Amino acid sequence: MTDPAVLSALEGAVAAAPDNDTLRFHLFDLLLGAGNPQRALELCTELLAKRPDHVIALEKAAYACDMTGDRQRAESYRHLANALAPRPAPDTSEEAKVVPLRVISGGGEEERGRFEVEAADTRLADVAGMDEVKRRLDLAFLAPMRNPEIRRMYGKSLRGGMMLYGPPGCGKTFIARATAGELGARFMAIGISDVLDMWLGQSERNLHEIFETARRSAPCVLFFDEIDALGRKRNLVRQSSERNVVNQLLAELDSVGANNEGVFVLAATNHPWDVDAALRRPGRFDRVLLVLPPDKPAREAIVRLHLRERPVGDIDAAWIASKTEDFSGADLAHLCESAAELAMEESLSTGKARPIQQADFKRALTQVKSSTRAWFDTARNYAQFANEGGVYDDLLAFMRTRRLL
Repeated sequence: MTDPAVLSALEGAVAAAPDNDTLRFHLFDLLLGAGNPQRALELCTELLAKRPDHVIALEKAAYACDMTGDRQRAESYRHLANALAPRPAPDTSEEAKVVPLRVISGGGEEERGRFEVEAADTRLADVAGMDEVKRRLDLAFLAPMRNPEIRRMYGKSLRGGMMLYGPPGCGKTFIARATAGELGARFMAIGISDVLDMWLGQSERNLHEIFETARRSAPCVLFFDEIDALGRKRNLVRQSSERNVVNQLLAELDSVGANNEGVFVLAATNHPWDVDAALRRPGRFDRVLLVLPPDKPAREAIVRLHLRERPVGDIDAAWIASKTEDFSGADLAHLCESAAELAMEESLSTGKARPIQQADFKRALTQVKSSTRAWFDTARNYAQFANEGGVYDDLLAFMRTRRLL
């Protein structure tokens, strides 16, 4: 946690030197780390008022808007930044025409292409807790692949998709990577920047190339992060280009003109209520799975993991786990980082190094709070009043046990 005195001093320095971009952006980064994206955004808008074509300020403003939840404004900043970003002059030489953007790695000969396929070395045993998530993944993907005769007897296809949803920082990406490792499959992690492009029609071509790469690499786990940004409800989007991206994604999931056998499509979102209903039709993301904050044994394991390579004294991980109910995995990592900073601060001031102690965690717990409560506050209304087909039944049951309803 950044010292408020440091932030105050930097605010004064920026006010005294408003044209010092380096100082302004340093303060921006510290404010984000301190959990104040609104003030960080103001730093960018102050600069943009004088220099509306400042690309870095536009990019940082977009990131700050994402942190505040203002996605429409973030996209506006991002599109403008992309339009203003300098583009290198095209190289028309013969060599430039055959240079790949990336190398797809994996067993056998190397293929050339834009998107990276990796060999996942994480297993489900490396994931603490999440027993229900593991059970559902085993039923949907793992058991049918390990038992091909049983799969054929029951007519179970190896096609299909699953959407993971829940509070941010609870391990959705990690569980997807572990699924690939458990399958012995290759893994493709796709973010919105890999798909969306400012040029008309290029986003759809990117999606097609992503699926073609996954099909060539089968068995492959194709993971889409922030699927709500790609598959947003079409009645909520204003531009036809955004609708075309949703339509292209639907076509690829339906395997139009191709075969998705052996391509396991997983997606993650913090906002499942923003995802187009057509994406949840059978044969697409027909299975929706809630990924909750880690339970007490999992929290204890996560704390031990983040302390594994740090000097520690008498630490009671079980006590820490008991005081961090509803903390996400990311919150626990931040808590361990904050406790380490407190120990390091004292070591620097005294000139004598000391290990991280239980007292450091007690102090850190006064500063670091659960980030998932805000998500549950938002999710409550959707779970209660927009629960078509019982898609949020698991969420309702969890919130009742936590008395969040």
